Amino acid sequence: MSSYVFPIQTAFIIFVIASMFLLVPWLIYGYRKDGFFSWSRFAISFSFVFYLLAAYCLVILPLPTTRNTCAQQAADTVYYNLTPFMFVKDIMRETPIVWSQPSTWINMIKGRAFLQVMFNILLVMPLGVYIRYFWQKRSFWKHALVAGFGLSLFFEVTQLTGLYGFYSCPYRLFDVDDLMMNTSGAVIGFFAAPLLLALFPSRASIQAKSEQIVEQNRVYPVPQLLALLIDGIVVVVITNFLSIFTLSNDIQTVLDTSMAMVIVLFFIPWVRNGYTPGSAILRFRYVDRQSCTPTLPALLKRFIAIYAPWLLLTIIQLVSKYAYPNYQEDALQPYLIWISLGIGTLYFLVYLTLFIHAIVVLFSGGKRSFYFDEVSRIRASRK
Repeated sequence: MSSYVFPIQTAFIIFVIASMFLLVPWLIYGYRKDGFFSWSRFAISFSFVFYLLAAYCLVILPLPTTRNTCAQQAADTVYYNLTPFMFVKDIMRETPIVWSQPSTWINMIKGRAFLQVMFNILLVMPLGVYIRYFWQKRSFWKHALVAGFGLSLFFEVTQLTGLYGFYSCPYRLFDVDDLMMNTSGAVIGFFAAPLLLALFPSRASIQAKSEQIVEQNRVYPVPQLLALLIDGIVVVVITNFLSIFTLSNDIQTVLDTSMAMVIVLFFIPWVRNGYTPGSAILRFRYVDRQSCTPTLPALLKRFIAIYAPWLLLTIIQLVSKYAYPNYQEDALQPYLIWISLGIGTLYFLVYLTLFIHAIVVLFSGGKRSFYFDEVSRIRASRK
């Protein structure tokens, strides 16, 4: 069992690291495609990535301890089996069956050769399930057949080439029976998929919901927060660019960042009809709730509402850094400790308030707005 657990654990670690880089691009793609975030599609898409990683790790792991695998093998070692149905002979040889004695059937099921066959079938079954979800119709079973064979062939070639030549000799067997079982597993998974996919919304229902949201001109809080995150990244890029031409100190960094925020959060949406860089990527804009157009006063209020908390936090940081250089012998030392504690508490409370506010808005189902949109009487619009 440990031979299976270790590869899956390795695949999970790789998956977590990869998800950190894939999450935001996938959210952007999903929203641009559907007009909302389908968490069922998210689960299916990311589980597909994890499945491919897990299947690949199960095929190649554990790795040999040395690249010179030829030295660990006999000179007459055979690295491939091109005779079909050899697994039947293996099963009969390892666990002879007496058809009149059911107990021998159980021994066969527990045997290594039989379990190896079942593993090869189960290894590629999920691929058939995913193909059924992506293509829906039963007539596309040939896609599962071809994809299952292609993925299995890729695995077998990986084994036959010693991980594409990294090892001097193959350390696992190229087996035509594996090709047959893997391909069969993909087809079986394709036809068995409706039993599992009944738990998830169909692609047709997701498309219908997408059309409804577009028609209602609704933009939920998650894409708005994602757009703000993208705007923040653009602010950082512009700040770093401005720092090339300015002095390197904390005050100048604050001025550079302030200039970048003015450009991204006020000037660009003013001249681009309500679109910030982030909202443009996600295909919505910011408009006044009454006039349904981006107005200068509303955009200015929104900018100030976003800029003010950042400026407050920045001032607190600067005060903490420069206001108390060293008062070890000063009589005010006890008071300075309390002042420092108060500033730290204020800093924490501002962050906590913003965090709680974001959580409340995100889980409101679109019934609440972020404070900067509420203050400026702005809403997100897809039109």
